[in-house]
Amino acid sequence: MTTGRDFPIIGVAGAGAWGTALANAAAVAGRRVILWGRDPDAMATMAAARTNDRHLPGVVLRPGVEPVADLSRLAEASAVLLVTPAQTTRDLAARIAECLAPATPLVLCAKGLERSSGRFLSEVVGEARPGAPLGILSGPSFAADVARGLPTAVTLGMAEEDGAAALAAALSGPTFRVYRTADRRGVEIGGAAKNVLAIACGAIAGLGLGESAKAALMARGFAELTRFAAAHGAEPQTLMGLSGLGDVVLTCSSAQSRNFAFGERLGRGASVAEAAAGQLVEGALTAGVLAALARTRRIEMPVAEAVAGIVAGRLSLQDAIAALMNRPLRAER
Repeated sequence: MTTGRDFPIIGVAGAGAWGTALANAAAVAGRRVILWGRDPDAMATMAAARTNDRHLPGVVLRPGVEPVADLSRLAEASAVLLVTPAQTTRDLAARIAECLAPATPLVLCAKGLERSSGRFLSEVVGEARPGAPLGILSGPSFAADVARGLPTAVTLGMAEEDGAAALAAALSGPTFRVYRTADRRGVEIGGAAKNVLAIACGAIAGLGLGESAKAALMARGFAELTRFAAAHGAEPQTLMGLSGLGDVVLTCSSAQSRNFAFGERLGRGASVAEAAAGQLVEGALTAGVLAALARTRRIEMPVAEAVAGIVAGRLSLQDAIAALMNRPLRAER
């Protein structure tokens, strides 16, 4: 029987808000954590001050977390969480592959699709580490909540049943619960697609169109998400769980979500650049890829298409809403 003791050391690649939060959660669960960041000065400051004030002000690093700037230190880890933006996955996965033993699991924690290739991030990592254990961690979770020890539950998608059970146990603690599923693709799609939907819901809020409109958009957007997932072999129950519906509810209803806040600023009249406010918005980078993948499979995703058009500057918010409201009437499905 596998237990959390099979993963005594957890590596975290990426020292932003989410990486720091996951490092704290793993430390609370009793793991020793190697937290890697690319900026040597920032990591030295973090190690000395025991805080990450740039990304999580007021949150103290747990005693078991060791900030480092040497990527090779991840070779000490029993499993590594890759917690950097989606568009950096290819480069960093290749670098990490040089450090890790082939049997060491790598867990993707970014939520997006690769723009340059139009591929799933699991496929990108699979090229860098063919045959190596790979997991996807996703679910309704804000970094600040996790870092402060507020109750949170997420899903680990991983094909290897024993490894998934042991890793879920290793990461779970008093306030951070990790469920598991073998449906890695379903977990991955839920995490990526909900960011696009969150932009649309934020725009509805910014335009002041009311809670009824936002609820309708969320429901129809979720229907799109499930159609897309089914066409890519995902299991329906995965999308009804934490990494699907759970994450949609959280991300599409709170300005604490970067994607929702981006959409809300668009709704209030900001340009795409102004709405981003100098931050990385994963849903804006994913929208065009998601819509293109849907078109290749002939999957109807009008909400995703609308967000892609708005982000690309091809469509105004008003025209997007008019197009959605004037679609032919049909049975709900």
